[in-house]
Amino acid sequence: MPHLFLGLISGTSADGIDAALVEFPDPGSAHGLRLRAAHVHPWTPTLRERLVALGQGGALASLDELGHLDVQVAQAFADAACTLLDQAGVAPSQVAAIGSHGQTVRHRPHGEAPFTLQIGDGNVIAERTGIAVVADFRRRDVAAGGQGAPLVPAFHAALLHAADEDRAVLNLGGIGNYTLLPRGAHPGSPGPGQAVRGFDTGPANALLDAWCFHHTGAAFDADGAFAASGQVDEALLARLLEEPWFALPPPKSTGREQFHLDWVRSKLRGGEAAADVQATLLELSAATVADALHAQQPGTTRVIACGGGVRNPPLMQRIATRLPGVTIESSAAHGLDPDFVEAMAFAWLARECLAGRPGNLPAVTGARGPRVLGVVHPAT
Repeated sequence: MPHLFLGLISGTSADGIDAALVEFPDPGSAHGLRLRAAHVHPWTPTLRERLVALGQGGALASLDELGHLDVQVAQAFADAACTLLDQAGVAPSQVAAIGSHGQTVRHRPHGEAPFTLQIGDGNVIAERTGIAVVADFRRRDVAAGGQGAPLVPAFHAALLHAADEDRAVLNLGGIGNYTLLPRGAHPGSPGPGQAVRGFDTGPANALLDAWCFHHTGAAFDADGAFAASGQVDEALLARLLEEPWFALPPPKSTGREQFHLDWVRSKLRGGEAAADVQATLLELSAATVADALHAQQPGTTRVIACGGGVRNPPLMQRIATRLPGVTIESSAAHGLDPDFVEAMAFAWLARECLAGRPGNLPAVTGARGPRVLGVVHPAT
């Protein structure tokens, strides 16, 4: 089997399709893996606008619309994969499989009929690329009583655990999430206090991006400049932090359907300056990240950060201020490009699926047990 796998993901922010071509020299582990090439593929503005609206709880016009979107997203994912392979000079026949996360449009892991829905038909991706595709990673975990998220902690644990310190891996995507790695912990660690854990912390970039776009037309707050131009509204911050979800214990997950602009507007009293709201939303992200770590692994000495939020200096500074004595560093310090860790993780999850190995961590998602994740769509 070729040692190359390709990972595709569009996260909560839907700010582009991340594509990562990953080489796995060791068929039995993630050690020695290498990012061969990476690419961010843009969404068409119209399609992105529709996906963001759906992710925030917007209604579908019809089942026909859902079917059309499923194929349109798959076509965009296939284009992302083909562009990456062209840039890397790699033939489709050299790639063992594509791991495609798809685009989340609903995440409802609670209730009488819990579900999560990612669109981007794997059949279409396989047909257009000529490569086997593993897709639909989350629903098996939900069927087993889990949250279906986060799934990346197993990948974090395989690469970033240490024998001599308590670590946390912090993904600052649209939604923030942690992987907690007690010293010596790895996915198979026995005994209380040694299990790898993970959970969502709440909004990281999703609200910042949405508020910035609404008021400036920019898709994101470059270098955190918009937030830096405002002042934190402590009263507004307190109202935001009263959201009951923040007090829930892990396992827990969330998305745009819960944290969106209408949620922010419901907390406003009128007359707030747009820049002050942006500064307050940034402080909300920092506060919930810090509070979650204090509550769940107070002995943490190192936080390894990845995701788009790593490139927001004010956000990183506020997190560091709220976590005194903790080393905060980019995953780049450990050889992992912070922009492509999640895409690399789905390449790894595709490999685990084809090898018949579980991809979830029950201590993270709350599932009844380990499960092989993903549905395989053969190349032919």
